[in-house]
Amino acid sequence: MNKSKSQLLALLERVKNRLVDYWQVADEVARSKAVSTIEAELEELEYIFALLVQGTFIGMPSPPVQICMDLLPMMEKDLILLLERVDTANEPLSRLFSVFDIS
Repeated sequence: MNKSKSQLLALLERVKNRLVDYWQVADEVARSKAVSTIEAELEELEYIFALLVQGTFIGMPSPPVQICMDLLPMMEKDLILLLERVDTANEPLSRLFSVFDIS
């Protein structure tokens, strides 16, 4: 009886360990997807900010030109993002599908 009880406890311990391992993997996958979605959203917000601040260059109303010119050296990354956006402007759905992993 003692031997079967210890075998049962060992079996339950293995099952528990496997469930914990599975849960940790599922948690890591969910966190990874959440991080990639948040990164994509951050990139979109940076694009919107750059468009709002530097809208003068495309004819949109924007802050005074002096403010835009003062921000220009700090917005190098944003301007590169705007140029990349021009390259992908013809295929916006493919960009959206790649971000949200739609099959």
